[in-house]
Amino acid sequence: MLWRHALAFVVVGQLCACSAALAGPGLSDKRFVFQTDFGDIEMALYPDVAPVTTAHILKLVQLGGYNGNHFFRIDKGFVAQTASVVGGRQTPLDIKQQEEAEKTVPLEVQQDIKHNKRGILSMGRLEDPNSGGSSFSILLDSAPHLDMRYTIFGEVTAGFVTLTNLETADTVKEGIFVMPKERITITSTYVFSKSDVHNGCTAATDCQQKLAALQERFDAQSHRIEQARASKLP
Repeated sequence: MLWRHALAFVVVGQLCACSAALAGPGLSDKRFVFQTDFGDIEMALYPDVAPVTTAHILKLVQLGGYNGNHFFRIDKGFVAQTASVVGGRQTPLDIKQQEEAEKTVPLEVQQDIKHNKRGILSMGRLEDPNSGGSSFSILLDSAPHLDMRYTIFGEVTAGFVTLTNLETADTVKEGIFVMPKERITITSTYVFSKSDVHNGCTAATDCQQKLAALQERFDAQSHRIEQARASKLP
């Protein structure tokens, strides 16, 4: 009987390990969104896989560092890559943005974390593996040749239609890069907590009610202003 119980524990343990592996890396509660003319892209981070990189990217987004930046590379079936925010934005960085943008992050890799699906976030870098800055790629297909060479730090959680839309952009090849003919700007970005979305139905309803009340007040004041103007003007 004892050997049967021992075997059962081994089997259960193996099943749990397999389930964890299939589930993939844990996703951050914090999500960030890039908004473009092609649609929005929502992304989550892998803080347990790449803690330094995820903290750096999240801070840059929170500081507004990617606002006005752009996708300088759209290589259909491979990657959509953001430019470095240093030089890639339409407006200069402020002091805090500049300080964070100039930091570099180390290569953070794990054998079981792979470039194996569309939507993976992979850190850009120079020849030095520890030179990651702010440019990163969104995979448009699996890319196993990047494994253990580039930091995987998150994945797209919503907005896959936007990735498809990006792939329709007219492109031109310049050297090793396939680039869009027209600038694809990240018009705005924001960060939110997934748990707040799931648990915030009441809060959202309250906000909607308050907005509706404010709209009624605004409409009433506008009506009174128009009445006043009409009475004063000939």
